[in-house]
Amino acid sequence: MIPIPKIALVGRPNVGKSTLFNRICGRRKAITDRRPGSTRDRNYAEASWQGAAFELIDTGGLLLETDDPLLGPAAAQAELAIDEADLVVFVVDGRSGLLPDDEAIAARLRRRGKKVLVAVNKIEGPEDGTEDFARLGFARMLPVSAEHGQGVGDLLDAALEKLPRVAIPEDVKAPLRIAIVGRPNVGKSSLLNRLLGAERSVVSAIPGTTRDAVDSPLERGGKRYLFVDTAGIRKVRHLDENVDHVAVVQARRSLERADVALLVLDAEEGLRDMDATIAGYVQEAGRPVVIVVNKWDLAGDRELKQRAFEQAVRDRLKFLAWAPVLFVSAKTGKGLGAMLAAAERAHAASRTRVPTGPLNRLLGRATAAHAPKAAKGSSAVKLLFATQIGVDPPTFVLSINHPVDLHFSYKRYLENQLRAEFGFGGTPIVLKVRGRRH
Repeated sequence: MIPIPKIALVGRPNVGKSTLFNRICGRRKAITDRRPGSTRDRNYAEASWQGAAFELIDTGGLLLETDDPLLGPAAAQAELAIDEADLVVFVVDGRSGLLPDDEAIAARLRRRGKKVLVAVNKIEGPEDGTEDFARLGFARMLPVSAEHGQGVGDLLDAALEKLPRVAIPEDVKAPLRIAIVGRPNVGKSSLLNRLLGAERSVVSAIPGTTRDAVDSPLERGGKRYLFVDTAGIRKVRHLDENVDHVAVVQARRSLERADVALLVLDAEEGLRDMDATIAGYVQEAGRPVVIVVNKWDLAGDRELKQRAFEQAVRDRLKFLAWAPVLFVSAKTGKGLGAMLAAAERAHAASRTRVPTGPLNRLLGRATAAHAPKAAKGSSAVKLLFATQIGVDPPTFVLSINHPVDLHFSYKRYLENQLRAEFGFGGTPIVLKVRGRRH
């Protein structure tokens, strides 16, 4: 079987790589910003053109000489993308013209012996705009406007001519999409890198290193995963740059398109108010969740005990009482297999359907043991019938002989009964009450 070819977008900062990436993907997946350095990691997306499948890799800007503590590692990520790519699209800025960094990058690409196409970006008019870049020494130069989509089809035609044609896979089970969320610097990128066995995400002691929601595929044990390493979600007053605001929005959107969320906590720092805020975001998104306590390799030195730490988590995050808590170490890799297994179970639970018969028999036993209680008033309440109307999350409609809602404590009681009977660990449950007037 021919593997899906990989195409990497490289170039110096701010030439429009992420805009081109978003244009080809057909959605705003990478953060774009006028300042250099908005993209720091390698960002992956499966794409296709005219029936041919390929994997697209967005990279940070290549700056060959920089002391910036984040742009330097971002350039290293770009170098790794070049190594694994089957073809490189070298993006240059048609407005700025040819610059020394462009020539230096071209020389490096020639030394690597890679197939290269030059995309001269930001060419909006009828002029070709590629003449200045002939000195780079590559045969194909194509004018494009990533912002407006002009020339992108011609670029993809030229790129795929140079690669083996692989048809879009049919009937392939979609990977489990896992969003990794948490405060800055709790070790989200380190967890991802340990799982992937590669420095896919930039890791730094500087909070906020990750800004994009970076998609990274993984195959392990015959199963496919797609990890989304999101930007650390910070308090509003700490969001000094517009790109940071966008990063937080991206992180929340990543939750919405994920199958499961890994909420990462820091064993060394303990729980913070922001952990509860982010947990609330997960709850609002209706996602299954596994609570992951990272840096547990430091537990011995800090005299931490799992039972006490888990109880602290339960006390602070009462609204996620149904979420499993796992203790892991990105540094040593301990617990990561169990973490993936827990994510699989949580996703399966979120897709569970309960037949109407067993559902109503369980609720009959539950109401016989504890009579239903209305949210208001003292009238007797009877649960007439229940049915499941959806999954992801499992959603149930309860019909009662009362015009108002059930008391919140009684709904919680019924939820606990459902979890105990049908195994809804790791996923939220939605109970909707349909009242009847007398």
